[in-house]
Amino acid sequence: MNHVQEAPGTPESPDGPDRDHRRLPGADDKTVEALGALFKAWDTSERARDSRYEFPQLTAGAGLELDRAVRLLREAGHRARAGKVRSAIPGRSVIPGHGTFQIVEACDATRYRPFQQLEPSAVAELAQGRDHLQEAQMVEEERRTPDRPGHAACPPGPQT
Repeated sequence: MNHVQEAPGTPESPDGPDRDHRRLPGADDKTVEALGALFKAWDTSERARDSRYEFPQLTAGAGLELDRAVRLLREAGHRARAGKVRSAIPGRSVIPGHGTFQIVEACDATRYRPFQQLEPSAVAELAQGRDHLQEAQMVEEERRTPDRPGHAACPPGPQT
């Protein structure tokens, strides 16, 4: 099935997503699906970026705990072991020649920022800036039961 008509919610069928989430005339299923996949990839990239920021924090926390372990080993009289721990890990790069902040910066420059520009430009070009068309179609149209409480296509109030 390859829909190209505007989804429900047109003046002829007012029960459907608000205007900003309706499929445009000419937007076929594959285009809507592709934009949905692109958004999902972008969203996953956003989550991965959040995780990248955890990495330096966790690494720094581990370093502080290593410093504590070295101090406690010395206080317990294990100076040789404290020296081995101190010389083996603290101060070592996580990737040779790179601090954790440099890894985050490199990821942002080579992957995150280009992706940050790509997804909205595709939505602007292929869907006139209308976001989440696939989600609106799947959740609001294919899975809801019209006229049932809690199944409204739009929030209450005037819709554009």
